[in-house]
Amino acid sequence: MCGNWTVYKCPRLKNSHGINSYNMFYRRKLILALLQIFEGKIDKISLQKLFFIFSQRQSKAEYDFIPYLYGCFSYSLNADLVVMVKKDLILETHNHFISKENEDYLGKIKALDQEILKEVKSLHGKKDANELMKYTYINFPYWAIKSRKAKQILSPKEYNKVQQSKPRSVETALFTIGYEGISLEEYLNRLIKNDIKVLVDVRSNPLSMKYGFSKSQLERYCSSLNIGYIHFPEVGIQSKQRQQLYSQADYDRLFDTYRQNNLPKTTASQLSILSLLKEHHRIALTCFEANICQCHRKHLAEAIQNLPDFKYKVIHI
Repeated sequence: MCGNWTVYKCPRLKNSHGINSYNMFYRRKLILALLQIFEGKIDKISLQKLFFIFSQRQSKAEYDFIPYLYGCFSYSLNADLVVMVKKDLILETHNHFISKENEDYLGKIKALDQEILKEVKSLHGKKDANELMKYTYINFPYWAIKSRKAKQILSPKEYNKVQQSKPRSVETALFTIGYEGISLEEYLNRLIKNDIKVLVDVRSNPLSMKYGFSKSQLERYCSSLNIGYIHFPEVGIQSKQRQQLYSQADYDRLFDTYRQNNLPKTTASQLSILSLLKEHHRIALTCFEANICQCHRKHLAEAIQNLPDFKYKVIHI
C-alpha cells in the first residue's frame, strides 16, 4: 500500500533478446520505430539525417544536433545506437544499422510521432545519403557549416548561404557557461554560436554522471569541433565544500569563503586564463550550474575582470 492507494505491478513484456521493452527509453523506441518504417535497415549518414528531420517536427525533440563533418549529427543519438548494438537490438555493419527486432515499435510510440515518422518516410524515403545531406544543408544551413561535402554538393548560391550561417565575431570576450539542464549538443551549439575558441574547465573534479561532460569526453567533443580545452582544477571548489546547499544564502556563504581563501591563492591561474583570452579572443569558463548566482565561475570571472590588464566584456551564456 502507498497511502490509500494500492500499487499494482504492470506486466513487463520482453523481446526475443530478453530486453524489457516496457522499461526501454522512449528515444530508443523511436530509433527502432524509424528502422521499422524503413524496412529495418538504414545507412549511418541517412539515419542521422532522417532523425534530424523528424526532430525538427517534434514539439520537444528527443535529440539535439550539432553541425559536424557531414552535417547535422547527434552524439547522444550515436551513443544510444552503440548501446543498442551492445544489447543486440541492432546490428551494425560498416555502413548501416539493421534492426534485429520483430516487435511493432511503431505502435509503441506516441500517435503524433507515428504520423511524423510516416510523413518523413513519405517525403524522404527514396532519398539516398547525398540527397538527404543536400536537403538538410539547403533547409537548415547552420548545421552544414562544418561539413566536408557542402561545397561539393551545393550550388554556389546554396553554399554561400551556409557560409553566411557561420558565427563570426572579432570582439574579445570572456564567456561563462554551465551545462545543467541542457544536452551535450545544446551546450556545444552555444559554444559554436558564440564562436568560442577555447573552453576553460574550472571544476575541481571534472567528472559527471551526465553524458558527455566528464573531462575526457568533453575534451574529445570540443576537439572534434576545433575548440580547445584546458582544465584548471585549482580554481574550482572541492566537492566536500559543496554539501548542504539548500538556499541562495548557503551558496553566498560558500562563495564568501571562496573569494577570501581560494581566489587570492590562484592569481597565477587567473593570469594564465587572461593570457588565453588575449591569445584566442573568445574563451568560456565552464562548470555545472545553470544559475550563474549558484556557481563559483561568476566570482572567478569577476576576479579575472578585476586584474589590471583586463578590458573586455564578461558574458554569461
